[in-house]
Amino acid sequence: MLTKANQKNGDILSILGFGCMRLPTKGNSIDETRTIEMIHDAIEKGVNYFDTAYFYHGGKSESMLGKALSGGYREKVKVATKLPPFLVKNLDGAKKIMSTQLSKLQTEYIDYYLLHMLTDKPMFDRLVSLGIMEWLEELKRDGTIKNIGFSFHGGKTDFELIVKAYPWDFCQIQYNYLDENNQATKSGLLLASSLGIPVIIMEPLRGGKLVNNLPQEVIQTFKNYDSERTPAEWALRWIWNHSEVNVVLSGMSTEEQMKENIKIASDARENSLTEGENKIFDKVKSVMLEKTKIPCTGCGYCMPCPYGVNIPGCFSSYNDKYLLEDKLMRWKYMQTLGAMSEKPAFASQCVECGKCESHCPQNIQIRKELKIVSKEMEGILFKPVVKVARKFLKIKK
Repeated sequence: MLTKANQKNGDILSILGFGCMRLPTKGNSIDETRTIEMIHDAIEKGVNYFDTAYFYHGGKSESMLGKALSGGYREKVKVATKLPPFLVKNLDGAKKIMSTQLSKLQTEYIDYYLLHMLTDKPMFDRLVSLGIMEWLEELKRDGTIKNIGFSFHGGKTDFELIVKAYPWDFCQIQYNYLDENNQATKSGLLLASSLGIPVIIMEPLRGGKLVNNLPQEVIQTFKNYDSERTPAEWALRWIWNHSEVNVVLSGMSTEEQMKENIKIASDARENSLTEGENKIFDKVKSVMLEKTKIPCTGCGYCMPCPYGVNIPGCFSSYNDKYLLEDKLMRWKYMQTLGAMSEKPAFASQCVECGKCESHCPQNIQIRKELKIVSKEMEGILFKPVVKVARKFLKIKK
């Protein structure tokens, strides 16, 4: 297992992290026996970064990880978990969540603690106003947490604002060869790295979509170059080729997936892809772009929208629905476009002012396409559901 030093604190981290969002299941529950065996096996093979969250597996992921790490394993690894901002209404609420997490994880400290799923700067500002950051700093001083970070699911501009707004110990972004120009984007990765902030990568395989839902032309392109490599290996090697990446998380559900990922992580060095391999990715991305409904490259020239629409984000979610046949795309659309943030960025917010279209290098009829996105991704029940959820969580515009 290859490792990389955390440039901020010197931690030696395995380049492959174990994501505990997709643990093995048995019926509707986590398969405890298999999960514990997999976690122990991963540790023995060099994996030392484990990522969980308050609500993964219906709130049972932290407890399972805590159980698996008992008996001497806890001291061998770094544990990351997250504070869900959308459940935090005040500082006392955050403290209760933290207390619960420490209990579930059977630990006295958390190595890497994240603000979970930030989508925009106002969401972060709200947490600051509640005193969350001052409290986290107190916890860091007394050793209850070791590092303060955030995971991000919004657009490029907000990522840049958030990453510059605080002296973060690390950050976590979605990044893969399909998302090079989506969400935080490659420029966000480079920015974080330039600020000396370690970067943890999530969704390297898009929840398996870059393995199981690829167009046949893409699969054949990979096979024609190297028939031995799987789509998963191609995707992971592409990410690990980036010197700015510290750890790549993988939600491993089976022993076979874990075995393959650990094998790849034993020799997937940064800056190791050949010119020929990079050309394969250029071809693959070209094929996938041709198959998208809207030819948006995520360049962002259309932004900012004066009415708050995240135009590239809307198009990306819509394209993924068809390109990867993702049945959860409406939920991801709500999440990524800020349903639970102070200022959502949905397609339906477009008032057809047209200012964006003159800046689009692809000459996309943005107003027309946003209408289609709004109709297909939002639907008749979308606004009532969002309204109820926001009222429950007391989120104000």
